[in-house]
Amino acid sequence: MTAEARDRAKDRIVELSTRGYDVVTFWREATDVLRPVIPHYMSPCWFTLDPASLLITSHFQEELAEFPPDLLAGEFTDDDVYNLFDVARSEQGWNTLHEATQGDPSQSSRWQSNMQMGGDQELITSLRSTTGEIWGVLSLYREPGRALFDRDDIGLLQSIAPALANGARKGLLLGEAKDPEGPKSPGLLVLSDDWSVESTTPGVDRWLAELPDGDWDAGRLPAAVISVAAQAMRTAQHPDVAGEVAVARVLSKTGTWIVLHGASLVADGRRRAAVIIEPAHPARITPLLMSAYSLTDREQQVTRLVLKGDSTGQIAEALIVSPHTVQEHLKHIFEKTGVRSRRDLVSKVFFSYYEPRLRDNEGRIPDDLPLRGGPLAPSNHKPDA
Repeated sequence: MTAEARDRAKDRIVELSTRGYDVVTFWREATDVLRPVIPHYMSPCWFTLDPASLLITSHFQEELAEFPPDLLAGEFTDDDVYNLFDVARSEQGWNTLHEATQGDPSQSSRWQSNMQMGGDQELITSLRSTTGEIWGVLSLYREPGRALFDRDDIGLLQSIAPALANGARKGLLLGEAKDPEGPKSPGLLVLSDDWSVESTTPGVDRWLAELPDGDWDAGRLPAAVISVAAQAMRTAQHPDVAGEVAVARVLSKTGTWIVLHGASLVADGRRRAAVIIEPAHPARITPLLMSAYSLTDREQQVTRLVLKGDSTGQIAEALIVSPHTVQEHLKHIFEKTGVRSRRDLVSKVFFSYYEPRLRDNEGRIPDDLPLRGGPLAPSNHKPDA
């Protein structure tokens, strides 16, 4: 495949990330772009991740409606040299099964599972935005006898990873605003390039009323809405940042913080901006950890960093404490959550709060409902103490 063809593919992915697609539509369109430039076996396996924990919130592959429970459990329990979470968390942000095993994939239990489905090679790429947040992971496969994934394949995926991340993030934000999950769900306005309001979701007037210097009843939008929309519009004019989501944090009239997300939308030659307004809140896993296990604020911070794969030294540096203090916090966390190791802790949090979200999202795909991000507390279920 020529460099010109790869450049066209990159431009097309960037353009798709500006269209405001739901996540599944975006994945399908991106698949059509990737297929001729990076030949692969079966369809790609797409995942969304919660950036706060780097745990899976959804899975999509055309041939696989449900992620097999045994493979999902293996991501946590198998002591393999190659797994989804390690690659997602890595600084490099990608790896192939053959490189991880130094050319001998038979030593990997993951390879054994892949071969049962006809896939000899696997290339995993982390979908990291230009601001550093990881919103997803992409896995590509090749059957036995095919050429290995090469540096051109990897280079193209690395170059489009930010656009793929931003397309996923935008799809999750717009989906949550259009199909609210609870009373504190975000509101959505879509503005044209002259700042007139094209459409809104029910309840957005409540959020607008809390923002300073606006008068929704008189048709005057708050300055923060216009600012975020303008920033989002500008991204559509610059290919290197197209698809980015603009963010602003504003103090409301009642003294609480509100977050505005602005995303450019380009379709039929028209430029628009979507502005999502929601209450500022900590990572959604935080209140669940507090409710279930009564973790202190510091213990919650340590747990979130463990979920993201940070070492003791990295946690100590991030929290400006000694490694010994981190170990003491971990001891208390293990006692409260009833686990014995970091791996057990990650597994427990995932299967308590993220596996239910994954399964819920799998059920939403056939009904063309938007996918959800973040953890889900199973109804009428409390994690084991």
